[in-house]
Amino acid sequence: MVLMTDIPQRHILKTRVHCLDYQRAWAEIAAAIRDGTFGYGAIANVHMVMTGYWDRGFQKIINQALVTTPDGMPLVWGLRWLGYPQAIRVYGPDLMLHCCAMAAQEKLPVYLYGSRPETLEKLQQNLLEKFPNLQIAGVEAPPFRSPTSAEAIATRQSIEQSGAKLVFVGLGCPKQEKWMAENSPHLNAVLLGVGAAFDFHAGTVSQAPHWLRPLGLEWLYRLLQEPRRLWKRYLIHNGAFILLFGWQLLRRRSP
Repeated sequence: MVLMTDIPQRHILKTRVHCLDYQRAWAEIAAAIRDGTFGYGAIANVHMVMTGYWDRGFQKIINQALVTTPDGMPLVWGLRWLGYPQAIRVYGPDLMLHCCAMAAQEKLPVYLYGSRPETLEKLQQNLLEKFPNLQIAGVEAPPFRSPTSAEAIATRQSIEQSGAKLVFVGLGCPKQEKWMAENSPHLNAVLLGVGAAFDFHAGTVSQAPHWLRPLGLEWLYRLLQEPRRLWKRYLIHNGAFILLFGWQLLRRRSP
């Protein structure tokens, strides 16, 4: 896997985050497809950063990604405070749409892996309405348990035989990043972990209003929607992130 060296990047806690926009993110994905280096892309938010902070093995997976985009506003602010005032948010669901638009234009087949069968059906319909020329080479809703060795091999064979060059993975963090790291060496495709984007674009889960997103309050909207599932992720991880990143900034500014 070829890692980017000419795009500004900083470590937020232990996670390497690239300072880039949608166009440059696609350029790196397209170059990896064209050059046959492939690999996988991570879309980073506070949850991912904190999961990596506590789990050394997962941290390694994140930092070996072809590209790691700042999906959450706290990471955008972090990049700005660490010396990159030009940093912008590269929001996962919007990056997925941008990649679909470019894949349709460049006739690169895509594959959808993750979520539920009914969600994938709606997702396909909505994507093809928006991008009529998009080639969806295949879809798969995996079991919620860990796949058997035979199932994992069958999935890789299905993706390879489909001819897909870009695989959108919607399993949620950290499951999707672990899946990508395990399967990427066996696939001639770039894998991109897009998390909840499948549900958003299928219309099964609503996104936060646009006005909330630049304020960094999208987490609150999602917490109110799914409090039992998300309270730990947002309340505990967000609090720990504020303390730890605050300490990182203090150490950096100390003489």
